[in-house]
Amino acid sequence: MSQSTLDDEDLFGEAADEMRADVEASLAAARDALPDPDEVWEVEADNALGVLNGLKSALDASEARAEFRDAKKWYTMGERAGAFDEDDELAEEMDDLEAVLDDVEAASEDVTDLVETLPELRSALAED
Repeated sequence: MSQSTLDDEDLFGEAADEMRADVEASLAAARDALPDPDEVWEVEADNALGVLNGLKSALDASEARAEFRDAKKWYTMGERAGAFDEDDELAEEMDDLEAVLDDVEAASEDVTDLVETLPELRSALAED
């Protein structure tokens, strides 16, 4: 084996390690950016609309989604390059985090729908 082949393999291994570290860092940042469970659960307001608006703010996962997207981008690139093991635990961790993000975003959409509907419902009920 020539010296340049060894150097290429060493460089690839080094790049794979750096890519894995980047993916892990982005996943950790995404987890850190998830909504705080206490802020989601303990919302204070004077009325239902205030509670819903507080909950809507608490469920903002845009930063977590951006960090997750970055992790997924680097993971996909590394996977295609063969830099990760086939049974890599990162894939499972990413699937788990994506499921949580999907749940948070679905809840946020439900709350947004209620925020839009509740004032209309109140007006309709007041007319009767």
